[in-house]
Amino acid sequence: MISFITEKISCWENLQNEKRPIFIYGMGDGALKIMSVFRKKGIRVEGIFASDDFVRGHSFEGFRVQKLSEIESAYDDFVIVLAFAASYQELVDRIYKIAEKHKLYVPDVPVTGSGIFTYEYCLKNARKIQQVYDNLADDYSKVVYANIINFKISGDIRYLTNVTTPKAEIYRNIIKPTTTEVYVDLGAYNGDTIKELLEFTKGHYSEIYALEPDKKNFKKLSKFVDGMERIHIYNNAVWCTDTEVPFSSKAGRQSAIDASVSTTIETRSVDSILGQNPATIIKMDVEGFEREAIWGCSYTISHSAPRMMVALYHRNEDIFELPLLIKTLNPNYKLYIRHQLYIPAWETNLYATL
Repeated sequence: MISFITEKISCWENLQNEKRPIFIYGMGDGALKIMSVFRKKGIRVEGIFASDDFVRGHSFEGFRVQKLSEIESAYDDFVIVLAFAASYQELVDRIYKIAEKHKLYVPDVPVTGSGIFTYEYCLKNARKIQQVYDNLADDYSKVVYANIINFKISGDIRYLTNVTTPKAEIYRNIIKPTTTEVYVDLGAYNGDTIKELLEFTKGHYSEIYALEPDKKNFKKLSKFVDGMERIHIYNNAVWCTDTEVPFSSKAGRQSAIDASVSTTIETRSVDSILGQNPATIIKMDVEGFEREAIWGCSYTISHSAPRMMVALYHRNEDIFELPLLIKTLNPNYKLYIRHQLYIPAWETNLYATL
């Protein structure tokens, strides 16, 4: 029993027992994952709808894609299941407005890996979940942690309402960048997170190391850093060792290590790249392979204690396994958890500092 987990019934169970028609809002990978769980649990989908800008005679999985207004005119009462991610204020506000009129669920399906996040899953991992909670450095982190877990079980976006922190506030109050950082960016994409850091240091730094495995993204990264000094970029995946792993290149932010494909990519570990030289900040968002990336930083973490910014939302177990791993490698760390503007609970990150 974990006292801060108040949700016992998962959104999947509630949907199984739902008598009203269920409509999925959105198309794409998220909808496919949700519909796969629906099939396993015998949950019936009445139809699909999309935002008005995306409804142009589309069909999806055998359903004609409708507008919300069409469904509202045909049904007095129905349930909506959100199947896409919202990361900017206008869209988030639109979703909350819909939730005021209709019952809305946002099921938590892992970005990578398998299984679903339920109360029973939490009970199986109760010791680790409680251990993370007890090790958090401030009360607000504990509130965020509790709300995120309750959201992941229930699919109720109200749990996200009061635990959203602007990125700038996190940089100012937790990471506190200086002009002499040795910054390691794992999952550098097109240079967007390097740009974020430099905005707080007014363009100053000591060294930057950036890894981006996707070729198209790497070209954008190369263009972004062109002309910058003391920056080292690598078209490699990050891993616990220098080796080769199977890799699926999908461009955007979706490229990832994938055992089902035959193409491979060379990997690097942070410890190998730095060669026992220190880092001061490490950011990692590596599509579900944060655990391996952390092991590849083990010397750096234990010896130079860089401030860490780590994605906690790709795999179900990340929310408890990753904080405990980092704390094991360096017990001196203070651990913080913050959630940035996002529906579902993506952009929930761990921040570790001394």
